[in-house]
Amino acid sequence: MHTQEETTAEAEARAHRDTAGQSIAEIARFLQETFSQRVAALIAGVDDPRQVGRWTRGQNAPRFDSEFRLRTAYQVFTYIANCENQHTARAWMMGMNPQLEDDSPIEAIADERFKDVMAAARSFRRGDL
Repeated sequence: MHTQEETTAEAEARAHRDTAGQSIAEIARFLQETFSQRVAALIAGVDDPRQVGRWTRGQNAPRFDSEFRLRTAYQVFTYIANCENQHTARAWMMGMNPQLEDDSPIEAIADERFKDVMAAARSFRRGDL
């Protein structure tokens, strides 16, 4: 039988491996389908939501900072989904979070508060919030 910490560590490792194994086109497509093209653009820090569609089709690639934001959002979403389910992960990513000064994890990622978002996800997993 696994302890909660082992399960959490396994979920984190699985989310990390899954994120590393996905192309940026696949990640952009997933985030676009899960949240919307406009929200994926917000996460990536681009003004034109149509740019996300171009990434999903492989017409071009995002800048490094945009790719980093997209990969972070995907990894955190996958971590929560591995611990709970996709519905809960989507709601958690969109909802106000007291650990993030009532910003949503999506807003915090867009503001490059990556470590804060992962800390909040770990807290959620532990049942602290």
